Amino acid sequence: MAGMAEIRGSYDDLFTAVPTALSALLDAGDVGGSVAVFVDGEPVVDVWGGFADAAREVPWQRDTIVNVWSVTKTMTALCALVLADRGALDLDAPVARYWPEFAAAGKETLLVRHTLSHTAGLPDWDGPVAELFDWPAATARLAGQAPRWVPGTAAGYHSLTQGFLVGEVVRRITGRAPGAFFAEEIAGPLGADFHMGLPAELDHRAAPTVPPPSRDEDYVAGAANGASTAAGSAGTPTAIRLRDGNSLAWRRAQIPAASGFGNARSVALVQSAMACGGAVGGVRLLSRAGCERAWEEQFGGEDRVLGMPISWGLGYGRFGGTYGWGGWGGSTVMIEPEGRVVVAYVTNQMREPAQDTRGLDLLMAAHDGLGGLRADG
Repeated sequence: MAGMAEIRGSYDDLFTAVPTALSALLDAGDVGGSVAVFVDGEPVVDVWGGFADAAREVPWQRDTIVNVWSVTKTMTALCALVLADRGALDLDAPVARYWPEFAAAGKETLLVRHTLSHTAGLPDWDGPVAELFDWPAATARLAGQAPRWVPGTAAGYHSLTQGFLVGEVVRRITGRAPGAFFAEEIAGPLGADFHMGLPAELDHRAAPTVPPPSRDEDYVAGAANGASTAAGSAGTPTAIRLRDGNSLAWRRAQIPAASGFGNARSVALVQSAMACGGAVGGVRLLSRAGCERAWEEQFGGEDRVLGMPISWGLGYGRFGGTYGWGGWGGSTVMIEPEGRVVVAYVTNQMREPAQDTRGLDLLMAAHDGLGGLRADG
């Protein structure tokens, strides 16, 4: 019988279920991945295994990073929440207060909070793929677009557009691209290895995304990450293929809804600020109140794009007392402020979304250890 896939890294003895679960995923055919569980801003699990390449020749290393797709949305949301906490951004203001050109085609009263909660009515990217890599062109396109519904009255997952909407507000306020603001104000102070707009000198650490078994690089994002299923759509949204996401243009670009690169450790470290009332490792990013506003429900009901019921906070999905989001292909972050816990999983191995329970499986494995921690404490 084949041995279990080797897992590297470290973990508290209470949490052996987590590396065991990661090992099982690799044994089942996954190429590579990393998992981290942080409690009180400190790692109780930081493990990785498998390979960084589809040929399985390059081992996944401690500092391997990968495109986490829509987990990036939680990072972009944090930028907006930090600015709101500083008083530089009013979440109840019209977007056009900061971005005057946006007050076109019926968007005069569209609020900043609508962009964070997927209720803005601009869910579809209908420009060419190449325009995603051109910030002025992408934001000008959205500024001129008419909303598909009255903003705030319905939700529809803004898989690619959310990052440009929130990111341009960040840029208008700070004069910095969202990736630069994130690097200087969040990742830098925390020492987090997470990047929006990957510099060329980090390419050697970036693992390309591998399509699901029996698919190739023309694999297209489904409803959960792009194609709108809502009736009344004007034409078909642009299909994003895996090869687009694996391109150098994608790595370099600012696509703050989907092009972030990191590993489980960096995702968990950054989002520990949200789990721990705004501060982690002696660095305070925002106040407790500024943190808690993210968890307030902005919309609850059927999401027109995802085609399922969802509760949206400000930039995070709400799942009971747990908050977070997942990306196309499987990467996931879940935040539990009550226990000051973050569970993060990142992988280069896509699976078909309908069959993909990996994030949930790892969350359940982490809960085995958390139960033990609480019993000890």
